[in-house]
Amino acid sequence: MKQNIKFLLTAILILSFILSGCGKTKLPLTYKETNTIVSSDRMNNYADTFASNLAITDSDVEGVSGATVEDTSAAGIFDINGRKVLYAKDIHERMAPASLTKIMTALVAIKYGNTEDVITCSENVTDISSDATRIGLKPGDQLTMNQALHALLINSANDVAIAIAEHVSGDVDSFVALMNEEALKIGATNTHFVNPHGLSDNEHYTTAYDLYLMMNEAIKYELFNEIIHMSEYDSVYNDSTGSEKSMNFKTTNLFLRGDYTAPSNVTVIGGKTGTTTIAGNCLILIVKDTSGNPYISVILRASTRAVVNEEMADILREIK
Repeated sequence: MKQNIKFLLTAILILSFILSGCGKTKLPLTYKETNTIVSSDRMNNYADTFASNLAITDSDVEGVSGATVEDTSAAGIFDINGRKVLYAKDIHERMAPASLTKIMTALVAIKYGNTEDVITCSENVTDISSDATRIGLKPGDQLTMNQALHALLINSANDVAIAIAEHVSGDVDSFVALMNEEALKIGATNTHFVNPHGLSDNEHYTTAYDLYLMMNEAIKYELFNEIIHMSEYDSVYNDSTGSEKSMNFKTTNLFLRGDYTAPSNVTVIGGKTGTTTIAGNCLILIVKDTSGNPYISVILRASTRAVVNEEMADILREIK
């Protein structure tokens, strides 16, 4: 396992080194570098340092409580502080993430945007399938980045994802490129995004493990934590004429809404849901045990909404 990890992280280092040449900006990494890479031993030391900060496994991990998920699903529970994998099934298999994509969208927006900025929507916000979740943005509508992030993470609004992307990077493609760069920086090497919302595309994929890495990075930001903990949100924004438009919605996270209950020793802090025909039903949670220790739990490609929530409650029993 260690050799596989070292090989993977060595590849990241080499790519970063290449990008640093020819006048290009070097991608910062999540672990320390020295000025010169001189030997494979030193490269291995970098890999060890990086790995020591994460829960890592290259194979399935059977839980002590006998928790299981459907054969077609991938799932994992990661002890953040203990850096342990409590349960893992196919966590490195590439799958469609649906709206769990919006974790990275929010991470990039918070990192590179300004929450007080006013976003003016282009015509592209209407270029979303009629059956996809949206708040009904129109060209010329204006809302703050803070409002947009709430709509993105709580309501999972796909039109808002477009508005955020265009505001931060000028166009969607440039924003998606930034999403992929940020994913690479945190070691999510089995991820490739083609849009900021997660609507299905054959070239849009990630893994349960990479989503753990993304969530682990996103919860370093106070605003992200604040938003994913909210069960509902009310606000007012303006249309192109300056008239007020209201938005009011409840979280799609049924644990926060009280429709499903975690084991008695586990408190659900927040999370993100996602559903498409190809991705199935997806759910990622940040939870804490009775001592306040945090965990990230994720399930991808469950067959129904009920199944993903029931199986999430089941695998959370791995937390003692």
